[in-house]
Amino acid sequence: MAIHDPVHGTIEVSPREIKLIDSRPFQRLRHIKQLGFAELAFPGATHTRYLHSLGAMHVASRIGERLLGDFELPDAEHQRLWQTLRLAVLFHDLGHPPMGHVSERVMPPLADLKLTEWDDSDRQATHEDYTIKLLVDSELTALIEQQVGDRGITGPRLAALVAGRTPPGDEGAFRVDGVDFLPLLSQVVSSELDADRMDYLQRDAYYCGVSYGHFDRSWLINNLRTVEWEGKYLMALQHKGVWAFENFLLARFHMFLAVYYHHTAICFDNLLLKFLASGEYALPADSDAYLQTDDVQVLTALRKSKDPWAQMVVTRRGYRLLVETHSFGKGPEDAALDVRLGEAGVEFFRVQSKGVLSKYFNKRQKVFPLLVVEPEVGRVQRIEDYTPLYRRFDDVVALSRVYCRPDQLQKARTYLCEDVAAGG
Repeated sequence: MAIHDPVHGTIEVSPREIKLIDSRPFQRLRHIKQLGFAELAFPGATHTRYLHSLGAMHVASRIGERLLGDFELPDAEHQRLWQTLRLAVLFHDLGHPPMGHVSERVMPPLADLKLTEWDDSDRQATHEDYTIKLLVDSELTALIEQQVGDRGITGPRLAALVAGRTPPGDEGAFRVDGVDFLPLLSQVVSSELDADRMDYLQRDAYYCGVSYGHFDRSWLINNLRTVEWEGKYLMALQHKGVWAFENFLLARFHMFLAVYYHHTAICFDNLLLKFLASGEYALPADSDAYLQTDDVQVLTALRKSKDPWAQMVVTRRGYRLLVETHSFGKGPEDAALDVRLGEAGVEFFRVQSKGVLSKYFNKRQKVFPLLVVEPEVGRVQRIEDYTPLYRRFDDVVALSRVYCRPDQLQKARTYLCEDVAAGG
């Protein structure tokens, strides 16, 4: 069967995959927008996690074909690894909450999901944890076994690629002829150069009607190779693809500033967060109950609520942007500005938006190195040793914004102008 996609063209899916795509957990993603409130600024941005997941699976197929082609594998094992990768990427966003990433801030403790075999950390759950939960402990788990279990594919094995770790009690799940394919395949699911980002950057740019998110995906994929590094087989980029990768990172940087951190979307994210903090709406830990959550359910709760923040979201009458400062620019000192606005009787809130262009240099996160291979001379090295330009992405995209009540916007602007003129 073929699915027609505006970004990738024809996406081929098998009858078994159709059964999984038609499952309730995956169909839920039809009702969760990819970019949340971004459609208030970019009316075309109504695309969903459902469509993105199909596109990411398509990209993962191309990457998998390229990387697995570096090995001489039995046909059955090649097909098993390739199919496992496709489904892991297809399902990578299963656990995403409604209305964008902001809803993750009100997720329950991880312990409530009862995933101690996978992670017994004392922390708040994330959408990745919910994805694992739905793969290993929901109605989808049995359906996966029914459709592709005969090919050696199970819910826990798909969850392993999403989590980037060996499935509990199944240490040999990705080992073939002495090679452990887990590190390599998990990089396709989540890494500096994964199928997820390769799809959403171009898809988001397409639906938003902007040009920032474009890069040469085909050239990047064609220049991917597999190399052995410190006892593991990892994804590497041929040296002639490095500049295309830098363009890929730059595209992400521009999308952060122009789309993902657009001041309107950030404002309404914060309004929603203030409503969620009231406790009127909560995300459940139970798998079946979580599958009932989507954008429609949250919007219904907002419409029924008498909470003033909820009504601002429903009526699209949010606070207005007053001041914006960038990490690479100069602006009023935040604390002093807040004091002055308070003295003027202006009702406002401040939102700090921070994003990391590259996880590669974050010492707190365990990520595999990004490697560059020069096959002509047989040399493999870390990308930061190949080009110092890569380190320019070792920065946080930081924006600080102050929003005020719309009926006080002119008053606040006048006060700030007078304050600046007086040397305040």
